[in-house]
Amino acid sequence: MSTSAPPSNRFERRRAETRRALVRAARQILAESGDTGASIQTIAERADVGFGSFYNHFDSKTELFEAAVADALEEFGQAFDEGLTGIDDPAELLAAGFRLSARMADSHPELMQVLRRRGLGHVHSANGLGRRALRDLQVGIASGRFAPLDPVVALSALGGTLLSLVELRFARPEVDGDEAAADLAEMVLRMLGLPADDAREIARRPLPDAA
Repeated sequence: MSTSAPPSNRFERRRAETRRALVRAARQILAESGDTGASIQTIAERADVGFGSFYNHFDSKTELFEAAVADALEEFGQAFDEGLTGIDDPAELLAAGFRLSARMADSHPELMQVLRRRGLGHVHSANGLGRRALRDLQVGIASGRFAPLDPVVALSALGGTLLSLVELRFARPEVDGDEAAADLAEMVLRMLGLPADDAREIARRPLPDAA
């Protein structure tokens, strides 16, 4: 008896693979240069798909590049979920996130280059890390761990600082990334209302093994 998948399933798998290849190619282009002016032909060739396949998935290059950024941000958020499992304190979670981001500039350079080039416009996105960071800020504010700030405004400050850290890691690779991340995390925790001594200690706690 044949165990092959029905034709419709094979078609859907091929279709999904083609879409992933296009998004992957767009991510590579964003990481390398940030240039969204590449032709559809260039993108299709890099993805190793036919030119006509592009319009089976996207109406425009703008739509593709937005999908590529969203894909990178979601991967970034998932890396946090996996690497920081077990941390319940919103303050420690925030500090560990800064330090993990600094390390990911080395371990996930393509992903972090996309964040560096396009992340600011997605700080308040409903997906990726922004959604997770807003959740953690809301928990910290509601519990009294953080000062009674507007969480959306706090997210703006947090996102801008994180992106500045990412820029620092690529623009000044000679700077100690772990120390810079801990220093910035300490500053942000103090901004959120933690006492100076607590902020300094929390920003330098050992990271989970997975991070």
